[in-house]
Amino acid sequence: MNKEELRNKLTPMQFAVTQENGTEPPFHNEFWNEFAEGIYVDIISGKPLFSSTDKYDAGCGWPSFTKPIYEEEVLEKQDYSHGMIRTEVRSKTADAHLGHVFPDGPPEAGGLRYCINSASLRFIRKEDLEAEGYGEFKDLF
Repeated sequence: MNKEELRNKLTPMQFAVTQENGTEPPFHNEFWNEFAEGIYVDIISGKPLFSSTDKYDAGCGWPSFTKPIYEEEVLEKQDYSHGMIRTEVRSKTADAHLGHVFPDGPPEAGGLRYCINSASLRFIRKEDLEAEGYGEFKDLF
């Protein structure tokens, strides 16, 4: 999709986050406190990114995960914006900005915290996986 098609498909916040490397407000986003079972997919491509089985409350106000479903679908890139050195995460297929990964996650789960913007995600509940075409992920739960 080109930028104009994406502008028409996405909300202004989804566009700002995924296409302009924006950040939505903490604690005022759709999934920061969602803990139902299911998977989170790329809002643009629909590719599976994260599972609720790897989600935890990091207290930061954004959805936080210990790992992606498929590591190859989440690309890491150095980010030097805002006077910091961080590791940005982007979806491989849609090249959408997702958020950042930090080394302060739960040690028992590998020590990473994928801090992801809700605006880059679509949540598919466990009971809807089959109907939405993601039945292969039922085994995660």
